[in-house]
Amino acid sequence: MTSRRKHFAERRAARGYSQEEFAEALSVATSTVVRWESGRATPRPHQRPKIAGLLGVTLPELETLLSDEQSAETAGLAAAPPLLHGDDDDMKRREVLGLLAVTGALVALPDPGEAARGRAASTLLETGDDLHRSLWQVYVLSDAKQVVFPAARAQLDVMAKGLTETRTAVDRSRLCRMTADLYQLVGELFFDANRYTDAAQCYTLAANAAYAGGDHDLWACAMTRHAYVELYARRAHAAQPLLAAAFRIARRGDGTLSTRHWVAAVQAQAYAAVGDLDACNRALDEAEKVHALDGAHSHNGGWLRFDGSRLAEERGACYLQLGRPDLAEEALTTALAQPLSLRRRAAVLSDLAVLGAHRRDIGQVVHYAEQALGLADRSNSGFIRKKLDGLRGRLAPLVSDDRVSTLDHRIAALPRTA
Repeated sequence: MTSRRKHFAERRAARGYSQEEFAEALSVATSTVVRWESGRATPRPHQRPKIAGLLGVTLPELETLLSDEQSAETAGLAAAPPLLHGDDDDMKRREVLGLLAVTGALVALPDPGEAARGRAASTLLETGDDLHRSLWQVYVLSDAKQVVFPAARAQLDVMAKGLTETRTAVDRSRLCRMTADLYQLVGELFFDANRYTDAAQCYTLAANAAYAGGDHDLWACAMTRHAYVELYARRAHAAQPLLAAAFRIARRGDGTLSTRHWVAAVQAQAYAAVGDLDACNRALDEAEKVHALDGAHSHNGGWLRFDGSRLAEERGACYLQLGRPDLAEEALTTALAQPLSLRRRAAVLSDLAVLGAHRRDIGQVVHYAEQALGLADRSNSGFIRKKLDGLRGRLAPLVSDDRVSTLDHRIAALPRTA
């Protein structure tokens, strides 16, 4: 944290606000305040008068607190253009897909045998895990996920160099696991940008790399993410064999991790999509067993983040898809009362708006959809736009109402990712 941003944080604390309380007072995500104070972002002009009031400073004084230079590391993330947007989008995307192909081929090559490692491989083995954890942390905390893409693309290039160098079999297995980790992050970024085919390719390569690295949990997570792409494309029957394989793989993994419980939670969504309430409930009950694990050690916060905190919203989404609004509302209302990331909150709000449309309750539709639209404007997330598109499909019987018609037009006007 640079010096003036440090004073910003100290001023906020001196006024008696935690980061969470400050975010709530401004109706923003806690991660947004974190990014302001770390120098990764600055408040928008319309937010600054209220921020100045909360901090007890004038607007010029606030500008002074915010006028520092970013650190080299965070400036690199912020200054680099997002990979999936802009005029040269296709070229950058092809570069990343090319790197995926190169590293995937290197992972598949036979073990070169015992030899001295090269410089790039040594650097990766010393620092790669820490860097990947940092990238996942930025991904989780960022409202706009695409900010991670430039750094992830650069790391793919490093992985390609490291995999070309001779090394021991033990080193190679570890590099394969690191590659599988990075592939899953890149897949998440493609998924958030609504590039489902590219995301599926990442997850397939991640599964192959995890297998080569001998990590069953990492392998099962890659398979589960691939299945989720199919679910999101409304292809539940294509997702089911992927999930069945993932569950079998996860059972051979580390029993202290939550992998198999996450697979069960996604299986519940597949059962809901085909209308099987009993199988859905059985899968949800299996997923609930995650609470019997040691929560602090059951996930790593990166490629495995399932700790059971999402189960209320996932249960609600399943019941909504099954046409059980009575069960869905209780679960979704419970979920909304919990601390949620921006994307998760938008998903729950969208589902509650869909529930309102099912009941033809225009007030409920407008109340929740307006909030979800506000989050879509802040995040530029393809995931949230997809959720709102799903809501839009339910609005047709209600568009004679001016408020619903306005919502319909606002959703249609959201920027689209190519």
